[in-house]
Amino acid sequence: MSDVVVAGLTLNNVLAILAASLLVFVSGGVIYLSTVEWRDRRRRQQPVAAPSKPRTKSKALR
Repeated sequence: MSDVVVAGLTLNNVLAILAASLLVFVSGGVIYLSTVEWRDRRRRQQPVAAPSKPRTKSKALR
């Protein structure tokens, strides 16, 4: 059986490179989404500070 050669690479090499790059891409996506979820969970668990009264010049105008 003759090997299929694309740009100097055999079909098996092309498929191996494609599989490795997809693995890196998916792993990066999972790490990114996990980090975003972790930061969001940390932000939601922080106590909410009471809103401070806005400083206005209304008292000076009275």
